[in-house]
Amino acid sequence: QVQLVESGGGLVQPGGSLRLSCAVSRTIFATNGLNWYRQAPGKERELVAGIIRGRITNYADSVKGRFTISSDNAKNTVYLQMNSLKPEDTAIYYCNVNYGPGGDYWGQGTQVTVSS
Repeated sequence: QVQLVESGGGLVQPGGSLRLSCAVSRTIFATNGLNWYRQAPGKERELVAGIIRGRITNYADSVKGRFTISSDNAKNTVYLQMNSLKPEDTAIYYCNVNYGPGGDYWGQGTQVTVSS
């Protein structure tokens, strides 16, 4: 069983920054996807950012230019650097790692609250 542990969430003022981390208990080399999702109250879970096959990054339009996803294969860790945070970024953020069919894993989530 693969475990994902997120950290780095918290309360931040609008315009501030946070860096989320996701420590994975298995190598993240050669994955199909490394992703960050979020779910706000009353809304569907949405993809925020992803790394496809270790090379291609993609972002939701709402976070382009503000968020950056990265990974460190040596540490089996995925990061999400979030800058210029807005109140609408408030959500629970989830890490997801996909190794292929039957190999999709999720973290427990970390709360991010953007408020003055």
